[in-house]
Amino acid sequence: MEELKISRGNANMNLRELINWGLVEKEHVKGERKEFFSAEKDIWKVAMQIAKERKKRELEPVKKLLAELLEVEGDKKNKDMKTFTAVIADTQDLVNKADHTLDTFIKMDENWFLGTFFKMLK
Repeated sequence: MEELKISRGNANMNLRELINWGLVEKEHVKGERKEFFSAEKDIWKVAMQIAKERKKRELEPVKKLLAELLEVEGDKKNKDMKTFTAVIADTQDLVNKADHTLDTFIKMDENWFLGTFFKMLK
């Protein structure tokens, strides 16, 4: 709190959110009433966890919304409707490619070649 110059409440909220994201764990120290926390030290694990959470919290809702927008009924001959449908379809294609890229990144450890390649870059 002192180093970051933030309030106790702000620190508490941020710690809880880091726990929710799976980036920080609460540790119990025998004989202590204070709460202790530890963060993941492996930056690749942190990056993968962030990618998983962002996919779940941001990308999945967008994919769902775009699918709903493509189901909007309207006059298919209307120029504006055609433009709307084309833009939504293009956006959905971009989001699907981003989703696939994130999936590849998240599953990188399961794939020996990609895992080895990225470890060499470390």
